[in-house]
Amino acid sequence: MMLHPTQELEPPANPERFIWTRFVAGHRFSHLDLHLHRSWLLARLGAGLGAGDAMRVASQPAELQEVSALAAIGAALRQEIIAPERHPIFAESLAVALVTGLLDMPGAPPPETRHSGGLTPEQMRRLQRLLEEDGSGRLSTAALAEAVGLSPGWFSQAFKKTTGKTPLQWQQERRIAGVKRALLASEMMIADVAMQFGFADQAHLTRAFRRHEGTTPSAWLRAQRKG
Repeated sequence: MMLHPTQELEPPANPERFIWTRFVAGHRFSHLDLHLHRSWLLARLGAGLGAGDAMRVASQPAELQEVSALAAIGAALRQEIIAPERHPIFAESLAVALVTGLLDMPGAPPPETRHSGGLTPEQMRRLQRLLEEDGSGRLSTAALAEAVGLSPGWFSQAFKKTTGKTPLQWQQERRIAGVKRALLASEMMIADVAMQFGFADQAHLTRAFRRHEGTTPSAWLRAQRKG
């Protein structure tokens, strides 16, 4: 399409929802329309970002100034759609590359964590937020892995390398920390605190607490108050 000098685009009826402009010099434009199923897009973004960040990235506008690399991908995708020469997964991979290049994706992890085999600080923050939002402190490894876009097997290895603990140990450690805060900050009975943090009963909490602290909740609390 060729826009001639001084040609002006008609302002929309609701200008605050659109961008419009006036051209004073000749410009040549080309465009490629991609119509993607929402579920398809979110599934592929979620594999690397997690479901929550995938939804956020796909919903927010993005503006690019340099698109030469993306234009080459778009041209290759167009040609593969018009005259397929490879397996369909090739065209799909081009579409994913084009979409991720167009969206405002989170930045790359720092070099010190990118090749470490562990989780990035952002992935750990995502897990902490998920645990806080859930409240039970007992999320499955599969649920944690999905939140950071990894398979359960890869996630377990990366998590252990990052924290030195299994996901179960990490969650129970955080629950015990919550129990300690609750015991210090309130006059709740230990049995009630146990139920609040997802333990079956006081005996269950006592066993877990002893493994982590080397003593019982009541003995620990007496020592804290005495100190």
